[in-house]
Amino acid sequence: MPSPRRKRLVAAVVFVSSVVVLAIQLITPSPVVVTAGETGTEVAELGDYFQYRDVAVIATAACTLGASGTYLLAAGPVRSASDSATRVDSEPTPPRPASSDGGVDESPSLEPSTELLEARKEEWEETADRLANKEREVYEALLDADGVLPQSDIVERTDLSKASVSRALDSLEVKNLVERKRRGMGNVILLQ
Repeated sequence: MPSPRRKRLVAAVVFVSSVVVLAIQLITPSPVVVTAGETGTEVAELGDYFQYRDVAVIATAACTLGASGTYLLAAGPVRSASDSATRVDSEPTPPRPASSDGGVDESPSLEPSTELLEARKEEWEETADRLANKEREVYEALLDADGVLPQSDIVERTDLSKASVSRALDSLEVKNLVERKRRGMGNVILLQ
């Protein structure tokens, strides 16, 4: 069975080729040639009109274009294995397993320790001092949220427009200070 990426690629190729066929056919209709005459054959060209063959090609290309475009829009984004592995969820962390002696297993947790978080905050605060106004405002909102925040929440917390937040995040991403992760209809922003 073809993978979702392969299906999307085929649909995209069909979409683009349908656009090309439709555009060429609409730009170059066939000339109609009429031959008539009692004494001999006279050929007259009436101009550019669509013949039945032209109409069939246009209708087929338009239907193919619509079907492949609808598939591409309805299929949604293709997720890779790395996307699901780095997913940020709001689900609570599962309880740690008990060890053989009945106590709690002391294996390392996936959550950062308080000391590590404090060290990262100090590092981030030093970085925030070197940023421009809007970048600093967005960066500090992330700092206050312990380094992880949906992009829509940044807009709410900073009184900046969506466009300003987006531009500031673009700049922070270029500087490798934040990372955007697509989640549903929005982005989750992570400090690095």
